[in-house]
Amino acid sequence: MTASPSKTRSATDGSPPRTPPSGVLERGLSILECFSEDRLKLQLRELAECTGLDKATLLRLLGVLVRARMVHRFDNGAYSPGPALLHLGMLYRRTFDVGSRLQPALQEVMRQTGETVAFYIRDGDERVCLYRENSHNEVRHHVEVGARIQLVAGGSSSHVLRAFTGGSTPQAQAIARDGFAITREERVPQIASVALPVFDGDGVFLGALVVIGIAPRQSAAAQRKAVEIARRALAAQGFAARPPRDWTGGA
Repeated sequence: MTASPSKTRSATDGSPPRTPPSGVLERGLSILECFSEDRLKLQLRELAECTGLDKATLLRLLGVLVRARMVHRFDNGAYSPGPALLHLGMLYRRTFDVGSRLQPALQEVMRQTGETVAFYIRDGDERVCLYRENSHNEVRHHVEVGARIQLVAGGSSSHVLRAFTGGSTPQAQAIARDGFAITREERVPQIASVALPVFDGDGVFLGALVVIGIAPRQSAAAQRKAVEIARRALAAQGFAARPPRDWTGGA
């Protein structure tokens, strides 16, 4: 017997029962939101548990999404994000026109520090990696473009993003004083990072640039040097790593 939607639980996290969305568009979006980095392929049963939708409704919506290439269906019945989403993601990155200047800055910071460098923006309660340059070191922290991480999970870039978007962070005073945030093994064991804000030429906060490496390589001196390298690289591309004097949006 199929459970009623009101009694359906999340497919993987055991969260409280969720009420299925009512609008057609909301239902379609709820299907796409079920996929994540650790849930790339889902069966119909898992999608039903995740969305709270009955299987008949799911099959109708999935048919539309598959035809639109927003969802891909495998021969074994599993579903995954479709190629149309990649196309939309690339369009989004192109509209984020600072990318053509940010990428060279990240490359320069990676070249001088030898560590992985990434740029994150805030999206709701998550941070999303828009650009990255992975270290060439054999032992390194690897970051993928599009990776989404809950802000509450920690990491220096999450503190910077919260500080400059009206959120609360225990590092707010340190960020306001020093202009950067440092964490050691806060989210990932044996990993340390330092992050600083990025502002465009008009003083608008864009996101956080973070330098990430193995903790033993990330001494306080190395992290402060990375901050100076990042500030110079950003300035060379027309960005600022400190808020304007009349900044009122956060830290």
